[in-house]
Amino acid sequence: MADQAKPGMVTIILMGQLQTDDGERDLACEISEPVSVQQLIRLQPRLRQHVGQLMKEKKLMVTINKRIASEDSLVHDGDAIKLVAHDGMGGTGLAPM
Repeated sequence: MADQAKPGMVTIILMGQLQTDDGERDLACEISEPVSVQQLIRLQPRLRQHVGQLMKEKKLMVTINKRIASEDSLVHDGDAIKLVAHDGMGGTGLAPM
């Protein structure tokens, strides 16, 4: 019988103007194995639409445990992921159109 992977926890911290529709900035997320930042965001319904769009437009900066990362970086149990929007010109990327 194969060993079941123990679920782990990671924290997503939304910085700057980013927050969920409920105003949350810190999200605890359960993972069963290492996943990419992109996969982790897709698994979070509260983040998927807005943060996913920023990621698609390359307007999202990512750090994992205070180190610069990318959407393809792997997230492991205990990691802290910080997400911040940017527009490539020093702004937050969240200005009204």
